[in-house]
Amino acid sequence: MDINIDKYKNNQKTAYLAESLLRIVKQEEELHALSSDAEMKALSEEELQTLAVEKKELIEQMESILEGEKAEEEFPNEIVLEIRAGAGGDEATLFAEELADMYVAYAKSKGWQVAEIDKLMFEIRGQDIYKILRYETGVHRIQRVPITEKMGRIHTSTASVAILPIRKKVNVEIKPSDIETDTFRSGGAGGQNVNKVETAVRIIHKPSGIEVKCTSQRSQLKNKEKAMAILAAKLEQLQEEKEAKELSADRKSQIGTGDRSEKIRTYNFPQNRVTDHRIKFSIHDIEGFMQGNLDKMLEALKNPVATDGADEDDE
Repeated sequence: MDINIDKYKNNQKTAYLAESLLRIVKQEEELHALSSDAEMKALSEEELQTLAVEKKELIEQMESILEGEKAEEEFPNEIVLEIRAGAGGDEATLFAEELADMYVAYAKSKGWQVAEIDKLMFEIRGQDIYKILRYETGVHRIQRVPITEKMGRIHTSTASVAILPIRKKVNVEIKPSDIETDTFRSGGAGGQNVNKVETAVRIIHKPSGIEVKCTSQRSQLKNKEKAMAILAAKLEQLQEEKEAKELSADRKSQIGTGDRSEKIRTYNFPQNRVTDHRIKFSIHDIEGFMQGNLDKMLEALKNPVATDGADEDDE
């Protein structure tokens, strides 16, 4: 059996097991040489059988590790959640903040680690996080009567959500000449050390105009590393959106394209209803939903089936 030992040796997670595999292969070669001797043949064959079992188990273990890495690359356990207010003025800003609170509450209920990177931008780490939240990207719309509305009229506001997977292998090229970087002091209470030095970093990608700020880390270097990872994720998202639009014929079979301009969900307060328009699925508990009880909706997106008769009169 031909074995590509190099692929195991060159991977940090399997390198130590590859050393054991090399040792077994060397022992097998020595035993095969001894088997030409009639007296040693029986002993060597018995030892070879034992080594064959060990080798098989080692290879299976290393292949399992490599497969796990492939799955993590496709569905990484780290994301950046970014929310932006859309149309609707102050109501849109309030809605964006409420969405942020909703996702943070959900993340904490799952035991995921949450760190604020910038205003309405969060780094979240957790098992299967991207697999679970990947369909949340898009425009979220709210319909309700604002507190300041004296005539009782329903207002419509929007906010966009982006779920950006942070992958270990970057699939886009970022040229140093395309990057403009500057530093500034992180905000916070006066007197804190974080304010005395310029640890916060702002990166502008000149070709796309994308700007990323990171203030969550204690050092300028760490903030720059994080900002670059976010920039790469944003550029990958742009590339994926472009490819999805080019393959528009296939979109009918998809829940969503991951495009931030795609309207995906309406939060209708007068009707106590949250509706996902892609799967025409509604939940009639808007208060609980806004408190982070998202599992029912996320499960429906994961396994879209017959709907529960979602209303579409709020188009």
